[in-house]
Amino acid sequence: MREDGQTRSERLPLALAAALEHAARAVARLDSALARHPLAPAWAWRARLDAVRRQALIDGRAIDPWHLAALIEGVRFRLGGSPALIDRGTVFANAHHAFALYRWFSGPDEAQQSAIADAAAHLAAAGDDHSPLLGAALGVHAWLDQGGERPPLRAALATYWVARGVTPLPCPLLTGARALQADVPWAREAWLGHFLDALAEEAEDGLALLTALERYWFAARRAVAGRRRDSRAGHAVDILAAAPLLSATSLGAALGMATKNATRLLEGFVVLGIASEVTHRGKRRLYGLKHLAPLREAAAPPRRPRPGRRPGRPSAASPAVAAAGGAVPLATVPPLALSPPLPRSQREEFEFGELDRWLDLADQAIRRAQRVLEYHATVPTLVPAAGRPDTDTRHGDPTRLSADNTRSSRTG
Repeated sequence: MREDGQTRSERLPLALAAALEHAARAVARLDSALARHPLAPAWAWRARLDAVRRQALIDGRAIDPWHLAALIEGVRFRLGGSPALIDRGTVFANAHHAFALYRWFSGPDEAQQSAIADAAAHLAAAGDDHSPLLGAALGVHAWLDQGGERPPLRAALATYWVARGVTPLPCPLLTGARALQADVPWAREAWLGHFLDALAEEAEDGLALLTALERYWFAARRAVAGRRRDSRAGHAVDILAAAPLLSATSLGAALGMATKNATRLLEGFVVLGIASEVTHRGKRRLYGLKHLAPLREAAAPPRRPRPGRRPGRPSAASPAVAAAGGAVPLATVPPLALSPPLPRSQREEFEFGELDRWLDLADQAIRRAQRVLEYHATVPTLVPAAGRPDTDTRHGDPTRLSADNTRSSRTG
């Protein structure tokens, strides 16, 4: 904004006044609620999930936000209803697209940071002479009209609100995603109104999300109230509410207690119904308040060997049980049939005396081959001298000696 504090909002159409007032009121309420709120980290995590869900939907890649949460936390997500192979591929492709969008807000690489910086500079230059909301709307329209990409612009918007003093922390939820639908007119004056309405809707949803987080937090505090004075359950609930997901090791480090005691405390919260374990794992488990229960439903348990199932590929002994999804007990698997015994007449036809004679001949052939190899490895080959007839070398060749011995034995 210019140093004299004046803006050029009056030059825009008056039809934007109602949309601008609605958006300013909604964003101001969200700003007031988030200022120094203890649940701001948990809200930011949930807001990023909701923002990526909206943006992926506009990009034509609808995604369950809890699938994205499972992917972020390294947990396999569940595919309900055993969809077809092509549908499974679509779900995984959408999940990876949403994860790529999430990376723009959390942990961008150097190339992404450079693109975000360019988009942020564009927003600052385009909206410097206007109020923050109108400046953002004009900057977004100009960026997209010039062929700019959406992901760096969305990430730059999250920091734009902090730079202009609109929100106390980066807010990826305020991107006006609904204004990029195909049926929204692209003329600037008409599109600005849609963008402001989308901002107002996102701010209202963000405030509702914060209210829901507060409700789960207060319910958890009431559930652990009345314990002894030195109990750390209340502090554990506060930490669990502020952090989106928490392990027993992290909770123990934050409270200064043993990991085993922190695990017992978290498992007690699960029994009380105020927390959920979202990974289905036996180790490296993650806990969250009850508002993260959908994440547990979306997460698939780790692959474990089914009881009673043999190693290797499953057999087709019981197709009905396999189709029902159950394991085939060992008792129901029919054993392999034994080979039928040979009749006595066929057993007597085998003559094993000839077999011994052929084994002796094979041993003789093996010994003969070994002598030949040893001879060629130790005795150099005799080369006949020039101008002389070839010298008979049969006396040094064991193969010729064996052949001569054989002929002599036959003539004798």
